[in-house]
Amino acid sequence: MKKLLAALVLSAAAWPFALRAQTYPDMRPVPRTTDRAVLSAQVLEREVRERFRIGFEAELQGRWREACVEFERIIVLHPAEPGFSSAYYDLGLARAQLREYEAAAASFRAAVVRDPEFIAARANLVSVDLLRNDLVAARRDADDLITRAPSSARALYERGVTALRSGDNATALHDFGALLASNPAYATGRYDLALAQIESGRLDDAERELRSALALAPTYARARFTLGVVELRIGKKQDARADFDRAAHDAQDVTLRNLAISLRDAL
Repeated sequence: MKKLLAALVLSAAAWPFALRAQTYPDMRPVPRTTDRAVLSAQVLEREVRERFRIGFEAELQGRWREACVEFERIIVLHPAEPGFSSAYYDLGLARAQLREYEAAAASFRAAVVRDPEFIAARANLVSVDLLRNDLVAARRDADDLITRAPSSARALYERGVTALRSGDNATALHDFGALLASNPAYATGRYDLALAQIESGRLDDAERELRSALALAPTYARARFTLGVVELRIGKKQDARADFDRAAHDAQDVTLRNLAISLRDAL
């Protein structure tokens, strides 16, 4: 049972990863000129804007490799801010979708270097740190994110998940609790808070949070399955069997469905 709970911690549902791509801002028409340096700058600006447009459309259509080419070219051009950090950010999104997590982390980090207040880049950096299973980097970057945006729901979620993965239940309980104080209808946050409570031995609290999550999202199969695990541990075998059965019905993930069926049939 302990291994099963550990697996649930490791498979905590993630915040939606790919935030909206950073589009380059429209520029006002520039006055006509014959100055060679000014003309060169205008040509550069037009290329940057056009490559952002093409890259952004490629991301929207899921053509991630093509998007990478456009954003890499923009980076070579060294545009002024916000273009430089935005190009690194969008490149990070595309690389993450291609599961090139090391490269994605490098891109998000480069965006943050050029714009330290780029909160979306910092948040996605934590996400890819976790996908790379680098918990040390994830915690460092999550702490930096919280410092920059202490009340941000995304910041609280990312550090909460990082703490949960790292076994720091006190921080996970604090961050998910703070997140839910301002976002009480966030079912995934309630699920993750329940995982931290399970790890802390607070099974009654976990049961309440999971029921709250399911009241908000009745087909949330992972929460339903975890509720069955909690019920099994506190001796509610019939309730657990019913919840495993419902989880098997609602699960889209084949592994979760098969596990729910196996536990249901064992009761």
